[in-house]
Amino acid sequence: MSAAEPGWGLTPVADDPETAGLFAAAAAGRLVAQRCRSCGAWQQPPRPRCRTCLGDDLGWADLPGEGSVHTWTVVEHQISPSFPAPYTVVLVDVVPEPGAAPLRFLGHLDGRPALRVGDPVRVVFREHGGVHLPDWVPADAD
Repeated sequence: MSAAEPGWGLTPVADDPETAGLFAAAAAGRLVAQRCRSCGAWQQPPRPRCRTCLGDDLGWADLPGEGSVHTWTVVEHQISPSFPAPYTVVLVDVVPEPGAAPLRFLGHLDGRPALRVGDPVRVVFREHGGVHLPDWVPADAD
């Protein structure tokens, strides 16, 4: 279903130069984030320049497939047939390497799961409108 078809909503632009690497990696089942080749800084969401050194020598580096719940909100009113309410929008912290600050990713969980800050989650990849996206499930989910 394309972004213009009823029932889908907004589809990410997967071929934008700033974000294409994220979507290509997701299609291959990998979670990645931008990393500056000049200073080593990680950044998420992707940007055209490093927010630390302002350099433009950016690449994509693999991340662990696990994270922890930072916060969430439950959406009670359906806005798209693709996402029946209630559903939970979750903000996940992913630590790219020991000692690094966490990177934050959004995700979607069906219903109203019982969540607590710090709960472990793992990445899954879902296809929406022809684009593969990283998403999250509780770490103990099948």
